[in-house]
Amino acid sequence: MKSDQIWPDLLYVVRHGESAGNVAREAAHEAGEQKIELDERDVDVPLSELGQRQAIALGNWFRALPREDRPNIVLTSPYLRARYTAGLIIESAGMHEDSYSLVVDERLREKEFGILDRLTPLGVKEIFPEQAEFRRLLGKFYHRPPGGESWCDVILRLRSATEMISREYRGQRVLIVCHSVVVLCMRYILEHLTETELLAIDKEAEVANCSVTLYEHDPTLGPRGNLRLDFFNFVAPLEEAGAPVTSKPDVKIGAS
Repeated sequence: MKSDQIWPDLLYVVRHGESAGNVAREAAHEAGEQKIELDERDVDVPLSELGQRQAIALGNWFRALPREDRPNIVLTSPYLRARYTAGLIIESAGMHEDSYSLVVDERLREKEFGILDRLTPLGVKEIFPEQAEFRRLLGKFYHRPPGGESWCDVILRLRSATEMISREYRGQRVLIVCHSVVVLCMRYILEHLTETELLAIDKEAEVANCSVTLYEHDPTLGPRGNLRLDFFNFVAPLEEAGAPVTSKPDVKIGAS
């Protein structure tokens, strides 16, 4: 590690495995319902059985990497589906307690949707038509539903988390387990994207469950080096293990 290096050697950003919320959202959408039926708070929504298989498959992929490429710092959203994904990755990767540090960081939580929580797109249009119109006028990047967050709000808290990562984990191998909007907003920050560039990436494809986005420190990029995107939305570990790839939005699709 160079003495003036400010970034981790490797930064893996992973979306959690398929959750019960993903499944419930799909069922509500197919049935033409306004609301998504779930008993738990969003923070407590668990992984589906498939989501568990996806997390285990990804952990097995990490196990097969050379030791110098395996994470030694694991940061996770406090939401159950993310924490459980992180735990299954750690277990199936064979990571011993003395080989990594685990940190739960609330700044990595899912985007908050306020009054639009648990509504399908149809539900938003029929129950809160004024919010549907505000979103159309402002765009998803800037629209903040009452009690919720815009993408800019998510980016603001992630800037703080990113500064912490560059300060405390330089030269380390960091794994972040989070949510689809967080994955995209991390790309916005790390690659200095514009709103247009970020939304184009979002439009092209959903961030798949347990997909990997990898950055590697490149000392040739700038005077102190920088992070280089090696791959995005990488799902080969799931495909190789026979764990079906899913990319359904989370339960809060109404405002995503």
